[in-house]
Amino acid sequence: MKLPPAYYQNQDAVFLAQDLLGKVLYTQIEGEITAGIIVETEAYFGVKDKASHAYGGRRTNRTEIMYSAGGIAYVYLCYGMHNLFNVVSSVKDDPHAILIRAIEPLIGREIMEERRKMPYTKSAISSGPGSAAKALGIDKSFNAKDLNGTEIWIEDQSIAYTQDEISVVPRVGVAYAQEHALLPLRFFVKGNKYVSKPNKV
Repeated sequence: MKLPPAYYQNQDAVFLAQDLLGKVLYTQIEGEITAGIIVETEAYFGVKDKASHAYGGRRTNRTEIMYSAGGIAYVYLCYGMHNLFNVVSSVKDDPHAILIRAIEPLIGREIMEERRKMPYTKSAISSGPGSAAKALGIDKSFNAKDLNGTEIWIEDQSIAYTQDEISVVPRVGVAYAQEHALLPLRFFVKGNKYVSKPNKV
């Protein structure tokens, strides 16, 4: 079943980033459905987070979507080439977000293979946030989409991991965030080959 809006409006981004592991992310594009199990995430906790686009209460055309009530997509372009998909969470005007960093292909693998020009058995197909988004066909047109709609949604299919099966480590690529770069806010499923960085704690 689809995760309800109330799920996303939880104000604890750290809890959500861990709890989203094992949830299944779906897209439907021109009638074609693809889906993957979320196996890696990062938490961003808004105006107080030096790594967040909304740090210090920054509000721009790009970041304004983060200030919406949780349950919508925030998609932005990284390095001018990679679309990154984030789950907007928390309540209105509290701009938390969860970056989906990797998925394990589950449904529509052939479609993902065509999008990524590689077999689904190759970890690079959906390892890393840009690759995960491309495998699922997520681009800037998904920005601000309702996560309870018919184009992009997340389901709970009772795939769960124990704390012992989850690694908790610093986020990736946020050195500019000074001391916040060291916060243990990246979560991934230990031993899963689709995780974007080496499975080291």
